[in-house]
Amino acid sequence: MHIAWLGKKTPFCGNVTYSREITNGLKRRGHEISFMHFGENDSRDDVPLPFLYKSQVFTIPTVRAKRVLEKSLKRRRPDIVHASLSLSPLDFLLPEICQELDLPLIATFHNPYDGKRRNLTSGTQLLSYQLYAPFLAKYDRTIIFCQEQRDLLIKLGVPGDRIVIIPNGVDEQKYSPGVSTVKQEFEAEQLYVYQGRISTEKNVESLLRAWKKSGMGVDGRCKLLIVGDGSLKVSLEPFYDRSDGIIWLGAITDDQRRIDILRGADVFILPSLVEGLSLSLLEGMGCGLACVATDAGADGEVLAGGAGVVIDTQGVSTQLRTILPLLKEHPSWRATLGQAARDRVLQTYTLDGNLTQIEQVYHEIARTKVVSKVG
Repeated sequence: MHIAWLGKKTPFCGNVTYSREITNGLKRRGHEISFMHFGENDSRDDVPLPFLYKSQVFTIPTVRAKRVLEKSLKRRRPDIVHASLSLSPLDFLLPEICQELDLPLIATFHNPYDGKRRNLTSGTQLLSYQLYAPFLAKYDRTIIFCQEQRDLLIKLGVPGDRIVIIPNGVDEQKYSPGVSTVKQEFEAEQLYVYQGRISTEKNVESLLRAWKKSGMGVDGRCKLLIVGDGSLKVSLEPFYDRSDGIIWLGAITDDQRRIDILRGADVFILPSLVEGLSLSLLEGMGCGLACVATDAGADGEVLAGGAGVVIDTQGVSTQLRTILPLLKEHPSWRATLGQAARDRVLQTYTLDGNLTQIEQVYHEIARTKVVSKVG
């Protein structure tokens, strides 16, 4: 099957990882991929789309981007168009383009949310759902991560039979426990990791404040690695530094380096106010880390039942001030949580399982199109 994939390659974020892992996996299964993205032409299968601006969160295409996309789809005639939605105006134009070309259209809708709407930022996220819903109703299928998202989209007018729940997955062979020298590199007995954007919705300052106030880094035994970049990094870094046992590593795009860090770490922490389903969390789980995350988005569901420590999005810093010292002083608890996290990934969140479900959607859509043409 020939799939035209509209996704991201830069700047590094969860959407980039998702697009890369899924398209590479589909290629291994024998599918042809035309990768359409805002950026440079990396290979003969790439279709670069012109843009004015792009960030980890959103992209502004040029006025030519729509024409470039249309011409490419006409020439390549894929069997399916699959858009890993990236907050771009093209997301809203795709249904019209694909309808004119008679091409099936699928979306993966990553937009984060707090289903209980407990946070100021969740109002903005709800607005994005309200903005997208009328257009998602015109996609043949929309892939989301959990039932709570499905219920919200249905409430906003997206037909239930056009929504498919397929949780994210990770390559359990690639993201697995293994040997690492990272502890020696950072001269630590215990390593704690945050990996993601340094932005308001990720709530990193609550983690930093809890780490500092609980004295986790005072004796030098424990270090907190902050992996990622974002708008708040420059304002936070001067107040939380190596004197507190906090090490800022910036964005790391090299997979092996990130895997080495995860394999050498003990605990993965995700203090987000809103989420979808964090690939970074699943990567940490796959590597056997004890995981602590808020119940934003689907992350609480992933860790439920003992696969990790789930905390409320309200009062994150206060909760972490209690949990972090307990994790520090109880290695057997860390080990138990790490094994449970790894087991949960193997049971439910593997990349192969994700790919199989996506292929099933492709084949279902293809059969539907054939039947409709015959009819």
